[in-house]
Amino acid sequence: MLNIHQTIKNNPLVFLFGPTGVGKTELLLHLEPGSCSVVNADSKQVYRHLDIGSAKPENHVLHAITHYLIDIRDPWEQFTVGDFVNLADEACVSIYKNNQVPVICGGTAYYFKHFFYGLPSSPPSDPAIRDEIATLAREKGLQWCHDQLASIDSISAGRIHPSDGYRITRALEVYRTTGKPLSSYIVPSTARNNLDPLIIGLQRDKKELDERINNRVSAMFDSGLEEEIRNLIDMGATEQWPGIQGIGYREFFIAASQGITDRSEIAEMIRKNSRAYAKRQMTFFKSLPNVHWIHPEDTGRLDRLLNEYLEHHR
Repeated sequence: MLNIHQTIKNNPLVFLFGPTGVGKTELLLHLEPGSCSVVNADSKQVYRHLDIGSAKPENHVLHAITHYLIDIRDPWEQFTVGDFVNLADEACVSIYKNNQVPVICGGTAYYFKHFFYGLPSSPPSDPAIRDEIATLAREKGLQWCHDQLASIDSISAGRIHPSDGYRITRALEVYRTTGKPLSSYIVPSTARNNLDPLIIGLQRDKKELDERINNRVSAMFDSGLEEEIRNLIDMGATEQWPGIQGIGYREFFIAASQGITDRSEIAEMIRKNSRAYAKRQMTFFKSLPNVHWIHPEDTGRLDRLLNEYLEHHR
């Protein structure tokens, strides 16, 4: 039987991350055709029917380079960080079998964190308790749940954004299940299985990134984001669906609850939340070790980093 972890340990592996709107997808097209495959590390792009608001790669990108972990869940289904780590491991093995290099690419910080360090020792999910907490979230709202979390686990509450429904629910679930705060469980601090990936971070100056985010949101509306939302609502979407809790989707439901119908006002909510999210992403990414920071248009440096790293692994 193939040892997944040993396979990954002994082969090259690339992390490519950066904040929303920085230009990750464009850079992927610069990679030598057939040399790499991508393991998606974006928590919205795992969901079917969430295409425009998740900035899912367009068909020409998906045809140019194979992607794993895109369109693998329906938007009402949970997709945990544990699911990501396990499926990403399996995807890497498949990529190695094709004599390619896996590029784990996206912007969901805790996916990279737990793929690199491993999962904490917290207990498995309890579906019954999770459903109870989900009911409370529907009835009282995420802010109420976040306030409850702050009263029992201020450390976790400080780490989790008040709109991050999945992580709030998980932290409350752990406390309800064990009587212990999630923050009391040990998070590994060394790379699992001695992973030694090439870690590339993409960055732009704040003004440049903010402008790209603002333009990207406008492009999403022009491409039919509102129609995508209407289709999801026709499918029965609610703000409690895991896929709907991401930026670009939840703002429509927040707006509806507040009686806001103006398109420009909703777009500005998405821009504001996206810019704040990009800032949080960069704060986390800069905490990872041995990151090579490059501008997305510096393809020459990308080539040099890849060539040096792959030469070392020959």
